[in-house]
Amino acid sequence: MTAQDWNPELYGRFGDVRLRPALDLLARVGGLPAGDIVDLGCGAGPVGPALAQRFPDRRITGVDTSRSMLAKARETGAYADLVEGDIASWQPEAPATLIFSNAALQWLGDHDSLLPALARRLAPGGTLAVQMPRQNRAPSHRIWRDLVEDNFPGRAAAVQSPVTLDPVEYHRILAPLGRLFLWETEYFQILPAADTGHPVRHFTSSTFARPILDALDEGERVMIEKLYDEAMEAAYPRSANGSVLFPFRRLFFTLDIG
Repeated sequence: MTAQDWNPELYGRFGDVRLRPALDLLARVGGLPAGDIVDLGCGAGPVGPALAQRFPDRRITGVDTSRSMLAKARETGAYADLVEGDIASWQPEAPATLIFSNAALQWLGDHDSLLPALARRLAPGGTLAVQMPRQNRAPSHRIWRDLVEDNFPGRAAAVQSPVTLDPVEYHRILAPLGRLFLWETEYFQILPAADTGHPVRHFTSSTFARPILDALDEGERVMIEKLYDEAMEAAYPRSANGSVLFPFRRLFFTLDIG
């Protein structure tokens, strides 16, 4: 099956929850030398206005592979330029003062090569600031793949899932490149009640589970979503008003280049 483009409406359903880590990351970015800012994997542009407010005199470029997401990002008015392209290989016209990437690099492989390459695209004194989910081992993520493998053996094996390495691996890769600050935060998110299905399904189906669901036909998706809802009722019980307390772990780092 051909992978579908990102759906800005589905992704934005939990916009406040998804934006909070980006704002926390931005708060850890210090002073910057002269130069442009790159929002790498900008998606629908939720971080653009915050970047523009923090650095009002800087030119901000958003880069993403999704045409539909870039169309929404354009509506924010925060970007001087929006580029559709591979965020791993895109090159700025001049070294950037800040490369900011929120919940995007986990979709790319070979972080051993990728992250040093991004660091080389920075101006002296510039900063690479990154946030990635580190949730693959939690029931919310693991059970999607388990259900597909149990019911359609081999189908999920060909699907690329996002990968975030252990913190010690990022320390190994990044510490020799500059001044590294590396941390994890577990967010206890309140997901509101959903009209149908479990709230955790609605949160994960537009991100982590998207490529897995793209590999199934309509009938198979309906079956897996039903089984997933049942599993989530046990893993993440609903409160009396139907909302769910959903712990979600994320990894952060900033790398300042000398």
